Amino acid sequence: MRILVINPNTTTSMTDKIGKAAKIAASAGTRIIAVNPKDGPPSIEGYFDEAFVVPGILAEMFKAGDMDAYVIACFDDTGLDAARCATSAPVIGIGEAAFHIATLIAGKFSVVTTLARSVPAIEHNLSKYGLSSRCAKVRASDVAVLDLEEPGSEARQKISVEISRAIIEDKAEAIVLGCAGMADLAHQLSTEHGVPVIDGVACAVRLAEAISSLGLRTSKVGGYASPLAKQFAGHYAPLSPGLNKLR
Repeated sequence: MRILVINPNTTTSMTDKIGKAAKIAASAGTRIIAVNPKDGPPSIEGYFDEAFVVPGILAEMFKAGDMDAYVIACFDDTGLDAARCATSAPVIGIGEAAFHIATLIAGKFSVVTTLARSVPAIEHNLSKYGLSSRCAKVRASDVAVLDLEEPGSEARQKISVEISRAIIEDKAEAIVLGCAGMADLAHQLSTEHGVPVIDGVACAVRLAEAISSLGLRTSKVGGYASPLAKQFAGHYAPLSPGLNKLR
């Protein structure tokens, strides 16, 4: 099985970290290909950044070609709906994957993300997925995404403090880490706090494997229907639906 894991930002060190976490989670025989676009923001922090990454996600999918499944490794699930239109293979967002896994092992969970500006997008997704009632709170740790790539930063400590608050104040039974750049922290933080701490990258890989192994495909009836063939203008011409086709 081949799974393309796309980090939508351009920070290659984060792509390497995400790829490592994905490979650790993957089953024997699953090949993980971790990529990031060459154009766009170095981190995704809020709605403005999100606007610039969707073409890069689709470009990486078309460049890689047919895969058994795809994973969008941005916790906001940026571009997830568009990516599902581009292929009938399973496309899993790490945010949606982590939320669903959390509901299977805990009555209530809290999300610990990076900056406060990311909270509304996560809350919107929880509502969209019908899981708001299972989330006690979405918390910001006041950690910039790129701080997660800086050795010696206080990022891990700040995240740990917010997890403690979530357990005490929210009565959270599990914690979802709200950024792909936190993927390497889950196991250690779970041991430290005594509750499940969930990394969406690992969850998405395992769900992608399961859905693909079951022979299930993305429905092409309704909103995820394949895009109509048309010629895009200017910079986006290479992404024209008539020029690109995935299974």
